Amino acid sequence: MANIKSAKKRVIVTATKTERNKAIKSRVKTYVKKVYSAIESGDKAAAQEAFRVAETELSKAASKGVYHKNTSSRKIGRLAKAVNAMA
Repeated sequence: MANIKSAKKRVIVTATKTERNKAIKSRVKTYVKKVYSAIESGDKAAAQEAFRVAETELSKAASKGVYHKNTSSRKIGRLAKAVNAMA
């Protein structure tokens, strides 16, 4: 464990931020899975609605610095492509 007060604070702050980032990433992954499960079931309306929510979550994660903006854009693009490819 750190001895210096500022180092102790950094340990606490890092742990807090790590927990926050994990929660946001987990939330994003959940919504992305919902989109793919809707696509697999063949329900276009549900897939579009799930995509809309997932896109918002990905954008929020990028704006908070959890994901890089290009990573977020790539994931959104791939989801959109998959939803649009549905018959």
